[in-house]
Amino acid sequence: MTLWQADFYKRPTIGGVVWELSICDPTRSLEYTAQCPQSEANSNWVTTQLQLACGGQLPDVIQVFRPQSLSLIAAAGRSLGINVEPTRRTLALKQWLKEKQLPLRVEKPPPTPLPEKLWGEEWLFASLGAGDLVDIFTERPVPILHIPEYLTPINLGLASTISVPGVIIYGGRQSMSLARWLNQAVPVAVNYVAGQPHGLVLEAGLGDRWVLVTFADSEVAAAAQTYEQRKLPCHGLHFLLVQPDDSGMTYSGFWLLQDEELNST
Repeated sequence: MTLWQADFYKRPTIGGVVWELSICDPTRSLEYTAQCPQSEANSNWVTTQLQLACGGQLPDVIQVFRPQSLSLIAAAGRSLGINVEPTRRTLALKQWLKEKQLPLRVEKPPPTPLPEKLWGEEWLFASLGAGDLVDIFTERPVPILHIPEYLTPINLGLASTISVPGVIIYGGRQSMSLARWLNQAVPVAVNYVAGQPHGLVLEAGLGDRWVLVTFADSEVAAAAQTYEQRKLPCHGLHFLLVQPDDSGMTYSGFWLLQDEELNST
């Protein structure tokens, strides 16, 4: 399967604003750049550039991390029969854009409260040994299981004895509904945000943000800080687990996640 990563975004120049298309593959053996004025920044122009970049062999998938780029690249992809995948994990492309001093930051909206009908009954911070993390859940019946190969502790080079932090939500009767909703939202990371009140914010999709829980207790805030500190030696790796209760007998959903800003791999 041939995979590309692409970005199409405006950049200021001395002569005004231009739109720059950047295309690379995961190894950056392919790097293609083209620019156009804002008046030409449309899906037809992007389609033409994809054809010029491919050298006669179009990719199977194009990954896009920037919400503002998605619609035009997706439209161009459809016209050429290319699957366009929205994902924040475009490491080669982001490194290249950084080298070109192009803006990487995606504007993030204020977090939206989780729909009340999905609220869990209880939640807590937890940790699991990196050596056991994958086996624990792959060997048990978990209806929704998201363990990307690139995020397994062994592929991140983590020692088996290191503790991977996580958040457990006991969803009660809403457990499966919450797990399905989370899966559709495409979880990326669960981060602690200090404030009045404090909260845990779910980063999802390309730029969505959801308030999972809020709290004012100083002891819980201290535990949240510890949770964030434990991400550091794990390259940002952490997990989110949804289960009906604390019996340990049934599970609804498990996601292995990564705080991209802490990823040094």
